[in-house]
Amino acid sequence: MSGFGNDQESPSVVAISPLVAAAELHPYRTIFQLAWPVLAEQVMIFGVDLTDTYLAGQHSKAATEAICIAGYLGWMASVMFSLVGVGATALVARAWGAGQREEAGRIAARSLLLAPLIAIPVFVLLQVFAPTAAKFLYLEGESQRIAVEYLRWDAYGHLCSSGLIVAGAVLRGAGDMRTPMLVLAVMNVVNIIVSTGTVYGLGPFPELGVIGIVTGTVAAKFVGALIMLTVLAKGWSFVKVRSADFTFDGAIIHRLIRIGGPACLDGLITVSGHLLFLRVISLTKQFQPGALAAHMVGVRVEALSYLPATAWGIAAASLVGQSLGAQRPELAVRIGHAAAKQSLIYSALMGVFYYFYAADIFRFMHTDADVLAAGVPALRLLAAYQIPNAALIVYVLCLRGAGDTRFPLWFAIAGVICVRVPVAYYFGVVREGGLIGAWIGMGADLCLRATLMSWRFSSARWTKIKV
Repeated sequence: MSGFGNDQESPSVVAISPLVAAAELHPYRTIFQLAWPVLAEQVMIFGVDLTDTYLAGQHSKAATEAICIAGYLGWMASVMFSLVGVGATALVARAWGAGQREEAGRIAARSLLLAPLIAIPVFVLLQVFAPTAAKFLYLEGESQRIAVEYLRWDAYGHLCSSGLIVAGAVLRGAGDMRTPMLVLAVMNVVNIIVSTGTVYGLGPFPELGVIGIVTGTVAAKFVGALIMLTVLAKGWSFVKVRSADFTFDGAIIHRLIRIGGPACLDGLITVSGHLLFLRVISLTKQFQPGALAAHMVGVRVEALSYLPATAWGIAAASLVGQSLGAQRPELAVRIGHAAAKQSLIYSALMGVFYYFYAADIFRFMHTDADVLAAGVPALRLLAAYQIPNAALIVYVLCLRGAGDTRFPLWFAIAGVICVRVPVAYYFGVVREGGLIGAWIGMGADLCLRATLMSWRFSSARWTKIKV
């Protein structure tokens, strides 16, 4: 197989999926057809986050800091679900690529069975440690109060997120990118209506102020999870789960955890590094008052750049897993590189946009002069990191789709903990560079990990991994 190791039966006896067959003939076209629904989904997720950030920005700097930091901690909670989600995508993709439809359904059922076992402890931890987390990030007064209340309400949303995330991972593994997109469309509408209504007390909604923002988020997650689970139960998509499959299958659960465990640790290390990074930025407030709020606005706006990379990476991950299931390792490598090339073009254009329109972006997103003063020059610096960030995202997702989750874990430790945080502290706090100094550390991390991840993917050694 041209140097690609594979201990499974020969390709001639494997029933490949139509997606793999299409990708062999037209890889770029097939990736695009899978990626655009994911991109639409990512844009709608961005819409939820942007709505929350905008509403907070119209309230106060304290609200922006509190809600965006709560969003980071909520991100850490959702990363726990990757323990199941990443494994589910890789295993379903392999089964689907080999034409094993019933096996894909069994994997989906076992994955959904594990979801609440993770969600319940996450809910308890958020309820108990919300005040500790706020103090760790130097939030005080009104910012601290809002963050704690927001986190505790958001914990209810994570009870729904577990099923939503795992179900979406199952469908994407089988190549269904459109159903999650449509579900996110509904969620986006629910979030905008409920959040705006409860913040200002419009129509039948009570006026809850800033906490109304999280009310809409929780309502959207509940609706999304209900729809997604109904789709799988009714068989309205590619994968159908049967009640008989909801049993604890030790072999499948072990495979899910073996793949998802390193991915979960990777995510937790990344988020922990981000929280330490936020702590560093919080220290810069003593000489740059708007730094923390400006960082929150900046990273939310930056999502416009890496959304396509995430979409192309998710689409490629499904095709990579299915190609390996169909014993087409050379195709899996081609797909990853094709996805990276397509996403890099857009990221480069967005870098140009951020550089020239940084001031207009911040004036639209916030009313505080300190936030604008800190954020505009920092966003222009961030423009330089868009290409390595896109490459990093695509190759990480491709490797996870193949079941290679250990190398991204080691690279996360090297980049986030050993580079991002100490470099950010030196330039941001010691040298008093403020937000720009801190973002130098972020850029160094992105460039290092993008290089390492590109090397790992190009080596093609991950094609030999058994899942």
